[in-house]
Amino acid sequence: MNDVARLAGVSHQTVSRVLNQHPSVSPATRERVLEAVRQLNYRPNAMARGLAGRRSRVVGVVSFDTILYGPASTLLGIERAARAAGYGVSIVTLEQVDHSGMVAALEALADQSVAGVVVIAPQTAAAAALHSLPLGVAAVAVESNVGGEIPAISVDQVTGARLAVQHLLDLGHRKVWHLSGPRDWLETHGRIEGWRSTLEAADLPAPPLMTGDWSARSGYQAGLELARRTDVTAVFAGNDQMALGMMRAFHEHGIRVPDDVSIVGFDDIPEAEFLSPPLTTIRQDFDEVGRRCIAALLRAIEADLPEGPDRPEPDPYVAPTLVLRRSTAAPKR
Repeated sequence: MNDVARLAGVSHQTVSRVLNQHPSVSPATRERVLEAVRQLNYRPNAMARGLAGRRSRVVGVVSFDTILYGPASTLLGIERAARAAGYGVSIVTLEQVDHSGMVAALEALADQSVAGVVVIAPQTAAAAALHSLPLGVAAVAVESNVGGEIPAISVDQVTGARLAVQHLLDLGHRKVWHLSGPRDWLETHGRIEGWRSTLEAADLPAPPLMTGDWSARSGYQAGLELARRTDVTAVFAGNDQMALGMMRAFHEHGIRVPDDVSIVGFDDIPEAEFLSPPLTTIRQDFDEVGRRCIAALLRAIEADLPEGPDRPEPDPYVAPTLVLRRSTAAPKR
């Protein structure tokens, strides 16, 4: 803008008035400024213009390097919601989620003067690092219950697990095994809680907990262990990928799904309905997570603006749904 002002022989304030179509500029001056803009091929910087008005139109997002369906879908939902609200998105991707990396990512976004920050924080280390957020930056956490003043939006993992386990109990199964995700994931804790509490409410003991790493390979390994037992009729897998691997292990050992063992997954990945048999699973509405996340962030951004709209506080928990397919049936043994 200063280059345009020098070429046109005016102040940078006059250039700003011309670009913002202020009526106080004379036609001759306006044309001189616009000619300088054309000569220099000047394009106004959207973030800088936002900062001049004390608000940028860019939202920062901290994510991490993963090919997992849940976090990737969450990021996509946030991007869609931000664009619909008229905001651009600046993403910082962490290869490894730890305290120092999270703090550096938050500081980098603060240096960009983003309007606010969304942190996809499904792991305990990421959630803990949120408390180091630079003061004065509006923030929202996703898939994380960080407590304190930072609002958080997440799928109700406990309810999702309860839906899965209760479905198996309603079919007549009296023992439901659970293959959980990694213990440092907050979603894992919620799904374990839902599994245990549903069995306790039915006065049924919980079998030994099995732990995977979200991968189909870990599901396959757990399936090999369960295939050696004779008392397994139902399994709640912590995600669809692990359910897929478990189904492969059962098939190799002549265990039929659902005739011999029923399986419920979690996520409803696009491939779930095309497995053999199609997988009964828990669906997470990631677009709704994105919409509520951006709504909560805009509410935080506009909280101190007298002209800001009075936005309602969104419900922090997005309800999951049970998707019934053909991988579950009443027990036959």
